Amino acid sequence: MSEKKEQVKPLAPAAHRVDIDDYDRSNAFPDELGPLLCRRRQRFIKLCGCSSAILLIAFTVVLVLMFTVLHVKIPSLKVNPVTVEGVAELNGTLGFGPGRNLTFGFGLEVKNPNVAPYRFGNVATFLYYGGSLVGQAEGPAGEARARKRVRVDVRVVVMVDKIREVERLKGDLSVGILSISSYMKVSGKVKITQAIKKNLVIAKLNCTMNLIVRTQGIQDLNCH
Repeated sequence: MSEKKEQVKPLAPAAHRVDIDDYDRSNAFPDELGPLLCRRRQRFIKLCGCSSAILLIAFTVVLVLMFTVLHVKIPSLKVNPVTVEGVAELNGTLGFGPGRNLTFGFGLEVKNPNVAPYRFGNVATFLYYGGSLVGQAEGPAGEARARKRVRVDVRVVVMVDKIREVERLKGDLSVGILSISSYMKVSGKVKITQAIKKNLVIAKLNCTMNLIVRTQGIQDLNCH
């Protein structure tokens, strides 16, 4: 019985053998690639941080502007000295002639504190004496430019017959002073941008004053 020789597979030539350590080193990233990726990652993080900071600053600026400069404010009203016509002396005594009228002239100043024009309609004015409405009128419409003032002249004609119906008239004429009160209302619109606008902005003014019959003048004008 012939003895079979075990066939042994010869090893590959040394030129064709691959060392495991050499394989790992050949497939690994070059030494300079790691720092490059790290720098790119850092730049990306910085870019995201800067973008976020810019957006946050822009949002904060817009928010501050909306609550300060771009915020719609109520215009202020001021009455210049009031004039009165129609008070006269009759038969040596101070009083009002039957059928005669009193005319109050108000120089109303409208101050617009906004950064956009304030366009308003007719100025509603009411006069009261002794708690009774004795006259009313509407002043002309107008426009107050941004952060500017505009003057509106309002004339209110009061029928003397209405004043004569007030019980306290006789006592007030004896001292020559009539206490008059007025109420003025201005309604308008302020439009800063398409997104920031207010359809109705109302300013109101209440005044009290003393009419001096002998001089036909106004004293102690107090408005708020």
